[in-house]
This record gives sequence, structure tokens and C-alpha cells, in this order.
Amino acid sequence: MGDIDISLSNAACEQLKSSLLSVGKKAVHLSVREAGCSGLEYVMDYADEPLDSDLVREFDGFSLYVDKDSYAKALAGLQVDYQKDVLSSAFVYHNPNKKGECGCGVSFTI
Repeated sequence: MGDIDISLSNAACEQLKSSLLSVGKKAVHLSVREAGCSGLEYVMDYADEPLDSDLVREFDGFSLYVDKDSYAKALAGLQVDYQKDVLSSAFVYHNPNKKGECGCGVSFTI
């Protein structure tokens, strides 16, 4: 476990706390995996405990577990926001490591 410089907006924190409460979990696990037309995509899952290789950051009311390899490869400096409008809602990732993304915005390259 170690220090990570991933930040969450107030809206992202509130949405995660609400989602975690509704499923009875206390943490979110964040990683990237190879997928999509550009190479990588974000994966956010509910979790109870960190894996041995996870980095951990505590927020008010929940924990963020980050896959160590994903962090080193693509997640350092990530900022996560949550945006909601009349038709949709989604987490929005502002990644300083991103060099490009596919047309649909699902996957990205570093």
C-alpha cells in the first residue's frame, strides 16, 4: 500500500458513496485493462478488501483501491469527476497520461 495522486471531485465522491451504500460495500477498485479500439479502458468494481498488490487511498466514507501495475502504467495523476444531465450520467476521467482515445471515448492510449 502506498500514496497515490488520484483525485475525485465532490460529485464523484458522493456518487461512489451512494453506490457503495446501496450494494453494501466499503471500497472501489480501479484498474485499466486492454480493450477497445485504442488499447486501454478504465475498470471500476466494488470491493471489500484490497489485493496484496493494491495501492490504497482513503476518502470520506470509503476507500479507493488501485491496481499497482495500472497505476504505474496509466493512472498516476488521474482526476475523476461525475457528471449528470437530463439524459445521462457517467464518471469522467481526466488523465494526464492519455495520448489519444477512440472515437466513442471508451478506450484510450498512453
